[in-house]
Amino acid sequence: MRIGLYPGTFDPITLGHIDIIRRAATLVDKLVIGVAINRDKGPLFSLEERVAMIEAECEILAGSTGIEIVVHPFENLLINCARDVGAQMIVRGLRAVADFEYEYQMVGMNRQLDTSVETVFLMAEAQHQAIASKLVKEIARLEGDISKFVTPNVDKAVRGKFAD
Repeated sequence: MRIGLYPGTFDPITLGHIDIIRRAATLVDKLVIGVAINRDKGPLFSLEERVAMIEAECEILAGSTGIEIVVHPFENLLINCARDVGAQMIVRGLRAVADFEYEYQMVGMNRQLDTSVETVFLMAEAQHQAIASKLVKEIARLEGDISKFVTPNVDKAVRGKFAD
């Protein structure tokens, strides 16, 4: 069974993330969405909220693709998370050249730690390349329209956070 791991903080999950998930699901038999517990980033959503949002969005994708998609929170090294879930492949989404430079370093380090886990890069579709969770939160905080960047459920959740 080919198992892929798509890691991120997903704070919040965007249409760009969903695009990568949909396309990654065509490459594997099982896709694990690794939700990073990164306290240093100061996420807008709690781990439980992020997991719930991702599970809701992935339930729809799993039904349409027939691929098992599971959500797995992690706080250890990415390569250790890959081992924990039995992943042979780490899936990373790229938006721009700046992403590639960082990801290139990560691949090199991960290969030093474990040569059995490959990294696969997927370019976001053109209409999603500018979407970043950080920018989505900033637009929402300033009362802008984020409906072009997230699903209706995520839009509601983000707006709810800033209404408080």
